[in-house]
This record gives sequence, C-alpha cells and structure tokens, in this order.
Amino acid sequence: MTKEQLMAMGLTEEQGTKVMESLNGNFVTKNRFNEVNTELTNAKATIKERDGQLETLKKSTGDVEALTKQITDLQAENKTKDEQHQAEIKQMKFDASLNAALSAAKARNPETVKPLLKAFLDKAELDGETIKGLDGEIKKLTESEDTKFLFEVVKPDGKPGFRGIKPGENPNTGGNSGGNEAPKSLFDAVKAAYTKSDS
Repeated sequence: MTKEQLMAMGLTEEQGTKVMESLNGNFVTKNRFNEVNTELTNAKATIKERDGQLETLKKSTGDVEALTKQITDLQAENKTKDEQHQAEIKQMKFDASLNAALSAAKARNPETVKPLLKAFLDKAELDGETIKGLDGEIKKLTESEDTKFLFEVVKPDGKPGFRGIKPGENPNTGGNSGGNEAPKSLFDAVKAAYTKSDS
C-alpha cells in the first residue's frame, strides 16, 4: 500500500505520511505474500513427491540397468517440474509488477489497458521488481489523445478529477447545447464521456 492509495481512500496527505512512517516497511504486500505462499506450497508438494520416489526405488528389485534408467527418468521429470515452477514464480512477479505500475498510473480498468501493452509485454523482461521500459510505455498511453481517457485525471491538489455533464453542454457532443453533432463511433462516445470534463 502506498501513501497515494491511502489518500485515495480519504486520508489527508499528513495522515497518509504518518501511517506510512508508523509501518516503517514492516509489512508484506499481498503479492509478495502470495508469491512466498505459492513457493512454500509447491516446495512441500515437491518434497513429498520425491520422498515417495525414493521409497519406490528402495523397494525396487531388478537389474542395475533398469534402476539406472528409472533414476534418469525421474531426474529428467523433476528437472522439468522445477523449470515449470520457476516459470510460474517469474510470471507471478511479472504480473504483480505490471499491476502495480498500472495502479500507480491511475488506470481506470487495468484489464482494458493491458491489451494495448501486449506487443511490448511479449518482449519485456523483469529488472528486479520492475519491468524494463514499462513506465515509458504507460506514459505514452496517458499522453496519447486516443488512450489518455483510460487513466484517471489527477488535479494539481492531488485529488482525482470528477467527470460529468457540465450545465449548458449537450451530452452527445461534449460541447455547447447549440451543437447537434453526434459521436461518429462508440469509441468517440466513450472517449468524449471520459474527457469532456477534464478541460
């Protein structure tokens, strides 16, 4: 949780600062908790499975060649499972970093924004806890006329801007009531609904 998120819930900046100072880093984010919990669960399952494999080998009888093949097969199978587990953890970290970046950018609906980043995300890599170049890609979306309505407008006082119909405006055009031009597409209508009260 960040100070900005606390302020969005109604706390003043001073209250948000005091809360963050009192926590002093002594908390674990939900994403980190889920990540560690998944690792622990998978580790327990892996240990149990491999203990079972060892017991099976102890009870096995037969020639050395057959046992050697069985051990080799189990080693290959365990290596594949380890790689799958590491890929799952990496994906969890990637998703958590993406969600945190979209939240920080005040994305109205992160699931709507993610498809716009797909081409970038397909090639992106984690750099510690962040995705390289993601902030720049999100900035392009927040500044583009076609996509900036997907992000919440923050006023200079740090509070979210309110949107709605202004008195004397035609809700179909986003302008004066004298205009009678309707939006040309659904995209234009949605864009107008999000942007008309920002000016």
